[in-house]
Amino acid sequence: MSDLKNLLLKASPGIELLENIPYREITSIGVGSSLPLLAQIGSVEELQKILPVLKKSRFPFFILGAGTNLIGMDSPYPGVALRLDGQEFGKCEITGCFMRCGGALRLAKAARTAAENGLEGLAPLCGIPGTVGGAVWMNAGASGQETGKLVHSLKGVTFDGAAWEAKGSEITFSYRKSSVPDDVIITEVVFELVAGNAENELEKLKVELERRRVREPAHRSAGCTFRNVSPLEPAGKLIDESGLRGFRLGDLEISSVHANFIVNHGNGTEADYMQLIRLIRRTVAEKHNFYLKRETCFVNPDAQKIIDRFIAPLKINVLCGGDSSEREVSLRSGAAVAGALENCGYNVVLSDMTKCEMLPETMECDAVFPILHGGFGEGGELQDLLERNFVKFVGSDSVASALVMDKIATKKMLDRFGLPTARWCEITREEHPFPEHLKLPLMVKAPREGSSVGIVKVENPGEWEQAVESVFKHSDTLLVEEFVSGVELTVPVVGGKALDAIEIRAPHGFYDYDAKYLYKNGHTEYLCPPRNVNPEIVEQARQIAVDFNRFAGCRDMLRVDFIVNSEGVPLVLEGNNLPGFTATSLVPKAAAAAGISFERLTSSMVRAALLRRAENPVTIKKEAPEKANPFLVACSCWLFRLLLLLNAVLLFIIGINLPGAGIPGWPLMVSALLLLLVEPFILWFGSLKK
Repeated sequence: MSDLKNLLLKASPGIELLENIPYREITSIGVGSSLPLLAQIGSVEELQKILPVLKKSRFPFFILGAGTNLIGMDSPYPGVALRLDGQEFGKCEITGCFMRCGGALRLAKAARTAAENGLEGLAPLCGIPGTVGGAVWMNAGASGQETGKLVHSLKGVTFDGAAWEAKGSEITFSYRKSSVPDDVIITEVVFELVAGNAENELEKLKVELERRRVREPAHRSAGCTFRNVSPLEPAGKLIDESGLRGFRLGDLEISSVHANFIVNHGNGTEADYMQLIRLIRRTVAEKHNFYLKRETCFVNPDAQKIIDRFIAPLKINVLCGGDSSEREVSLRSGAAVAGALENCGYNVVLSDMTKCEMLPETMECDAVFPILHGGFGEGGELQDLLERNFVKFVGSDSVASALVMDKIATKKMLDRFGLPTARWCEITREEHPFPEHLKLPLMVKAPREGSSVGIVKVENPGEWEQAVESVFKHSDTLLVEEFVSGVELTVPVVGGKALDAIEIRAPHGFYDYDAKYLYKNGHTEYLCPPRNVNPEIVEQARQIAVDFNRFAGCRDMLRVDFIVNSEGVPLVLEGNNLPGFTATSLVPKAAAAAGISFERLTSSMVRAALLRRAENPVTIKKEAPEKANPFLVACSCWLFRLLLLLNAVLLFIIGINLPGAGIPGWPLMVSALLLLLVEPFILWFGSLKK
């Protein structure tokens, strides 16, 4: 440690160094023994001198803020902690609606200062005990407000010692994280607030602090231990439902007031804290299929490796993109699914596929979540490839995928099982006479396109040739069906169960690509539950959707589209085995209406895939038994013949000698003869059988 001290003093002779400071004095939870060395940084210039030297040296270092979410070490830390001096970096200046704060200023003090000066925005954050720099770096939030939303600009220093600055608009802020580089120490934050009333803001502070006092435990803690999976799955609720509220290990306890807090009743240790973390993550993962992600930080640089050694999150490969007309939709769906699974704690790899091939990351993952709409990704080709490589994946197998993707094959299945659908026929490029037996208007559809691509409406016979020629660009075989006017419904089926139906009201009466994604002609309304359909008809559609799912052999997810005609009959339009999967797509909308978060929806499908055997339902066959060695078979056959001959000879000899003893010998001689005739008789019966 003396070498490290000399290094720091050489870089900055006036630096303040503190030794052997108990963690109970510098962290809110007080876990761990003591910190061997702490460097107090008094200026930006001093920080710029120290950081490059430390980066080049063999000594580790970390940034110590207020220590409100920090877990100390039981053993000595082999490096130095850097802490910005509160006097120099704790200043606050207000100019109009802009508030300039030093990185070491407590966020609670910043919120009170803003309130006293009649500035709105920071009051909901007054109960967060950390520093301004740390709060912005992790985008701390409370009561619907996040620090990132209020940031106008930032300044800092990189680990190379270079000055760094950015506009708030240049930083991406998301739940409990920001795009501020990991090698940047924030030294200054400028908040852009709104002019308000000081009395009202101070009252907001009072209400927020009282709410926290009632909700949070009074004992020493490091704040919330884990990030929330989603608004519907807060970490505290998941831990509580896993039966861990009030569990105690040594002096550490999972709080009985709020299960997302671990409190220290005395001399809590890092080892006990880490053991509790591992217990919580394993128990919640087993019950809810979520791998909780920590909000607290460890001084120990190997902490996460130790935790993951006990229960490591599974690796999921999300496949999106493709080469179909729905590529852009697929990319959005893939990004949304990847984000949701990351919130669930999975180790997610997002892959943009442009052709059907096995990617290296696919072979290394625990399961695949394909979300490619149309083309090889939805029609069974990708599924067959995954099956042949024994990779577990979300969604229907190759057979069901090929069936549902093909509108003509789907129509045949509907007719076979008596599920209601509009009258239809099939035409080819070679033979496509106008279908006189169908009523106008007609819908001409390419059978393997999605998102309303390759669909044309025919109002009269004069439009027929031009319409079919335009759709023949997509396929040589087309589906023609009677157009049915009515109310459009869609019913998602997840895990074999129908969710709430959604009524679709397109702005111009036709739910085409524009109505789904572009909104040039107005926004589409999605009503869940439906308002313009009798509940009995809706329930009938839900049952038909479940039947469709079962008859087609689908699994995990399916969306069945209906049109309810003037007679109140829900007619099946088509199925979609890999529907759009952004957080605002139809399946997630229906799930949300049922109280199922996007995160739980995606993780439940991953769990279903993991529990399945990875095999191809078509190509995987039982292996034929290994053929016997012909030489051994021949030897065994001649040995058996020799034994029969010896037995026959023995019986014949005994039969000859028995009359001398007054016993008839002919039965034994007949038996000997039969033994000699066994093989010819078996060969004769075999020929008769053939």
